Amino acid sequence: MGTSSWTAAPAQPASLRRRGAVLERAILEAALEQLSTVGWNGLTMEGVAAGAQTGKAAVYRRWSSKEDLVADALQSGLPRFDEAPDLGSVREDLLALCRQAREAMYSRPGFALRSVIHECDTLQAERFHSVIYEGVVEPTIRLLREVISRGIGRGEVRSDAANAYVFDAMPAMMMYRSKMCGSEWSERDIEEMIDQLMIPLLRSHRV
Repeated sequence: MGTSSWTAAPAQPASLRRRGAVLERAILEAALEQLSTVGWNGLTMEGVAAGAQTGKAAVYRRWSSKEDLVADALQSGLPRFDEAPDLGSVREDLLALCRQAREAMYSRPGFALRSVIHECDTLQAERFHSVIYEGVVEPTIRLLREVISRGIGRGEVRSDAANAYVFDAMPAMMMYRSKMCGSEWSERDIEEMIDQLMIPLLRSHRV
């Protein structure tokens, strides 16, 4: 007599035997997936547990609140901005940096971050301020500073352009147009922003 499927099946699914960092990674990935599909308002600890194929208790043992879980998920999932483009001109460098930012904004962690920014109330948003600043704003400004400083050295950019207002202009515009106008930042949009805003703002008086 053949062995039945009931007796041949493992006593416990492999997914339920995960422990430590492997299980935590699965939970964080499930949180990002929920944020990018149902948004902040639709995310629940139960839904995250189901997405990670684990029990709700396993989630609560590690994160006592939805806010704590989402903060860690965003911190672990946001793309890293490590190197500034160096393509020979400030225009090409800025275009490349914008494209990199667009890819990040429309990645799964990017959609997750946007759902937090758009749906959280003021008190909740304060909880994520450091995650957003340290994970997105500060790295972008650091690379912009490098691109602009290099342009100053080449004589393409006026010497007094390396200041906080100039560094804020491009990320602020991308965030504003994305949130308030629903812009998806097509190639044409990116080129127009660089040519009509950033290059005139940066242009050396000698050019």
